[in-house]
Amino acid sequence: LLGINEIPTVVGLFSAFGLVFSVSLFDWICCQRKSSKSNKTPPYEFVHILKGVDIYPENLNSKKKFGADDKSEAKNKLAMPKNSLHLDLEKRDLNGNFPKTTSEIQSSPYLENVSPKHFSESKKNSVSPDSLKSITSLSSEEKQDKLGILFFSLEYNFEKKAFVVNIKEARGLPAMDEQSMTSDPYIKMTILPEKKHKVKTRVLRKTLDPAFDETFTFYGIPYSQIQDLTLHFMILSFDRFSRDDVIGEVLIPLEGTELSEGRMQMDREIIKRNVRKSSGCGELLISLCYQSATNTLTLVILKARHLPTSDVSGLSDPYVKVNLYHAKKRISKKKTHVKKCTPNAVFNELFVFDIPCEGLDDISIEFLVLDSDRGSRNEVIGRLTLGSSAEGTGGEHWKEICEYPRRQIAKWHMLCDG
Repeated sequence: LLGINEIPTVVGLFSAFGLVFSVSLFDWICCQRKSSKSNKTPPYEFVHILKGVDIYPENLNSKKKFGADDKSEAKNKLAMPKNSLHLDLEKRDLNGNFPKTTSEIQSSPYLENVSPKHFSESKKNSVSPDSLKSITSLSSEEKQDKLGILFFSLEYNFEKKAFVVNIKEARGLPAMDEQSMTSDPYIKMTILPEKKHKVKTRVLRKTLDPAFDETFTFYGIPYSQIQDLTLHFMILSFDRFSRDDVIGEVLIPLEGTELSEGRMQMDREIIKRNVRKSSGCGELLISLCYQSATNTLTLVILKARHLPTSDVSGLSDPYVKVNLYHAKKRISKKKTHVKKCTPNAVFNELFVFDIPCEGLDDISIEFLVLDSDRGSRNEVIGRLTLGSSAEGTGGEHWKEICEYPRRQIAKWHMLCDG
């Protein structure tokens, strides 16, 4: 019998032998697995070196051919160019190498059956690059001309004396986003000629066939005035980072439209936006007076005339923004009230600016004439700059107020493009 002191020693020896045995058994199993895997599949490095071949590791274990099935193998050999590469994983050896098949390809019976007449006929029947360009250009122009169709309905409620417009849907809109090849459309509607009633639908994301189904009711319009109105639909695509893209417009004169019998269903083709602008940008009458004692500049915006418009009604809602600059840095800004529906606006508004330096050498004034639009961003009609470095009448007017302080001097100025 073993002593009490010898028992821990024996237990330690048995545990050490057991640990060594288990480690050696685990290593032997791992080696067997690695050897079996190496016999089944070729090394991946060799396969990925081959250029122009799309290979996925999960396809290496399956006995399938790259590029075609067994039935279409003969057709692909005819269609393959000389520089193409065809891999058949069933014919590889254990090292992942492929046998040489150049002699077999040269003596292929499919190549012998192909006559030179076949190649000459295919060249004659082939389409020239010029004809392809003309075909693609015609198709692209046709797509650009077609901007879709707008579906809506009109109704007059005699009990409430209200004019009701239901914008149902639009179909076949063009894609304004070149990356996603879609649009985020919405519709703005204005009742002309007064432009008092302006509404817009919600924005529908990523669709070329938006279904709005939104109803707008306009109260206080007598039925006798319906014949004098015109509906203007503007179809736009929302852009989060810049100005919304204009897809097109639909103009519906209501003259001759009878709504006494009930709701009228209508659909119209969306056309390209008709930008109606005059040859010039209009003129602006300004009066200036420099007070050297108080170092202030008094500005009076008197009138504007012959202002152009991009609106289909032929009328604009102009107002003027004034920016005062010192050494090319804006130090003050003002704006006039909006004058509704007129190309010849009368403002008669006075502004007084404090000049931070002596003299007007580093001072300049910028005038921006804009067309007010409640539903979207206001459009710049024309621009004018007055200062010592300004050209034309702007520089002449500035020179006169510097030479004759405390005198109010007024001049007409031509507006430039915004």
